[in-house]
Amino acid sequence: MKKYEIMYIVNASLDDAARQSLMERLHAIITDHEGSIDKVDEWGVKEFAYEINHMNKGYYVVINVTANNEGIEEFQRIARISNNVVRYMVLKTEDEK
Repeated sequence: MKKYEIMYIVNASLDDAARQSLMERLHAIITDHEGSIDKVDEWGVKEFAYEINHMNKGYYVVINVTANNEGIEEFQRIARISNNVVRYMVLKTEDEK
């Protein structure tokens, strides 16, 4: 298991219930593949530097996870095909010593 930091942007026009449902579904992908969500940091709605898919704002979420390759690959697959995930980025963090 490796440690990752995942940042993703959710469509800001979603209501709170739909946004929470999407976030829970994305986080469940990691936990269903024997990983764990170590920290969730919701940055809230931020304005984009430039327009993305005719949108000017997005809801930013940063999570720190411990996961295996299958969990990360499945997260990326679902985030890529989801219409409500504007952008995502997965970074491998250094293991703590």
